[in-house]
Amino acid sequence: MISKSLIAASSKPLILGILKKGKNYGYSIIQQIKELSGGVLAWSDGMLYPVLHRLEKENFIMSEWIISDEGRPRKYYSITEKGKKELIEEKTQWMNVHMVLSRVWDLQLT
Repeated sequence: MISKSLIAASSKPLILGILKKGKNYGYSIIQQIKELSGGVLAWSDGMLYPVLHRLEKENFIMSEWIISDEGRPRKYYSITEKGKKELIEEKTQWMNVHMVLSRVWDLQLT
């Protein structure tokens, strides 16, 4: 099981990365994260929507209501230009952390 603090820290780059591929709505984002992680990350509505609201408030994403094929209104989210820049920064930071952890773990194996 992944700690709540690590899930919280990774939520922004995960959501921005998914939205970089195109508009999406909450339930679909949750399902994609579950699928991409092989079930290791299982988010709930209560975890996702506060992050989406925060990202929207920070202008990293925007939302719009679209009528689904079933005739129901569904709130879709998309990444903004500011969000794309933030995603690049997040990726750089996570790659740096990954590099350092890889080096630490390699040292421990010898």
